[in-house]
Formats: sequence, structure tokens, C-alpha cells
Amino acid sequence: MATASAWMNNMPIRNHFHSINKSTKNSNLFSTKEVEFAKYHGLGNDFILIDDRDKATPSLTSSESESLCNRNFGIGGDGVIFALKPPSEEYDFAMRIYNSDGSEPEMCGNGIRCYAKFLEDLGEGKEEFKIHTLAGLIIPVMKGGDKGIAVDMGEPILSGPDVPCTLDVNGEDNSIVEQTLTANGKEWKVNAVSMGNPHCIIFVDDVEAVDLSTDGPALECHPSFPAKTNVEFVQVAADNHLIMKVWERGAGPTLACGTGTCALVVAAIRAGKIPRGGEVRVTLPGGDLYIEWREENNKVYMTGPAEFVFKGNTSV
Repeated sequence: MATASAWMNNMPIRNHFHSINKSTKNSNLFSTKEVEFAKYHGLGNDFILIDDRDKATPSLTSSESESLCNRNFGIGGDGVIFALKPPSEEYDFAMRIYNSDGSEPEMCGNGIRCYAKFLEDLGEGKEEFKIHTLAGLIIPVMKGGDKGIAVDMGEPILSGPDVPCTLDVNGEDNSIVEQTLTANGKEWKVNAVSMGNPHCIIFVDDVEAVDLSTDGPALECHPSFPAKTNVEFVQVAADNHLIMKVWERGAGPTLACGTGTCALVVAAIRAGKIPRGGEVRVTLPGGDLYIEWREENNKVYMTGPAEFVFKGNTSV
């Protein structure tokens, strides 16, 4: 197994810096914990990656991670992802993530692609990785070249109470499909789907007309979603093309959301917005992801890029 230090020494550096954490949550003027990191993004959804492969738990706290994500006084990012040793032999590695507000989500679709690319750059030369996440087993497959990384995201959770969502179920499999919800003084038709984390999907005529800054947080924190929720606003452009904007739970507006694209394709098929079968292109503010919900095994597959940005050292 290649060491992190060897990877850090051999990998091209686009930007290398050392900083002092100036977070108001830390009363110490000079911090003492040194952090070696790498920055990656998936369609602009950016993450700080930490090599903790010799540890079972993250080396940083949620508050320290929040400080690193600060775009003015830290590195800047939508979250901090930790590469950890696996809990058992059935996995290759484990993944934990803290959002930019310090909360911990179950999983992150763009983050898992960045995580797989990080492992590859660390010298873990496998075609696929079995990753333990709080949402269960996730398997990214390294396609190489322009094909990006394909991820077996598992089966969607359709039962409303399991999302969790407390709205009245009105669809097959105890699901919530185009159910009425009032938030921010507006009435919405919502679809609840989980990809290991909760999603509220709303179909609109024009995503550009959505007031994301007020509608997003109102829906994220709606009491009908007791664990809060990610919120996707979706415009149907064609049978195989959807356009979306997202308000992420714990991060706010982001340029892309991998689990959200998976959830919205499932929701679009179940709501009769698009037919099932074949790959669906989902256009996000940061670019395109390709999603397929396969009938033969009921699993959702996501394909998209992950890019190295820079690496460095800092302190918290």
C-alpha cells in the first residue's frame, strides 16, 4: 500500500499552502493540529480529502472540519471526507464525511467519486472499491479516461417512513409520490426517495424560476422530514434528459449532488415524468451526470467525473 507521504511527494502540485485557522469557534490564536489534505471536486461539488487509512474514525472533529470548509478562513469546501480502514474484511475501505456546517450525512454521491479518485492517486490500484459508508456498501468502478467513475449506488428506498418522511403515503411500496406539502407560503407536490440519505424531489416548469435561497431551506427543515432533507428542483427537458438545482442538507446550494441525481431519476420514473429504461442525462449547475435505474436488479448506477484540484498542509 502506498503511503500518503509518498503520494504527496510524487503528485503534481497546483497549489501548496499553510494557513492558520481563524475560525471564531476556536479561541486559540495559533492552532496545533497539522493536517495534510488534498482537494477534489465532482462537477464543482468540492471536498477536502484526508488520508486516515490507518484509523477507524476521523482524525478531525466535526467542528474542525467545519473550519476547514470555511471559504474565507479555511481551505474551502462542501465537506471533508475521510479515507478510513474498513470495519471488516468484506470492505476495502470506509468513508466518513462532515458537511460544511459540521453535520454528518450518510453518504455523498459526488463525494464517493472523489474518494475513489483519491484512493487511486494514493496508489490503491484497484478497478473497483468496496466502500463502507453510513448508507451501507457502495462500489465505485474506475472506468478510466473520459468515462469517469461509475458507482453502484444500491437500491433506492421508496417507503416514506424509511426516507424518513411523515407525509401520508399515496403510492406503491408505501411511497410518497407527488404528495402535497406547504412550505415558505407555497404549495408543492413532493416526492420522497432515499439513497441512504433523504431527498425531497419537486418537478417544476423552470428551475431558473425557483427561489432557491428561501425555498431550499424551508423545505430542508420542514417537519415532514424529521432528519431534514436534501431538496431537488427538477425540470423535464426530454425523456432522457432532466435539469436540476439542489439545496443540500447541511451544505446549502451546491453545483452538484450525486445521490440527488439518483433520487430524482427514480422519482421522475415513478411519477410518470419519464419512461424507465436506459441512461438518463441529468444536467446540474456544475455539469452532467448519467444515471440508470436498472430493472433487473433494482439498483441505481451513477457515472461522472472526479478531478484533483490541489494538495497542501494546514492547521486547525
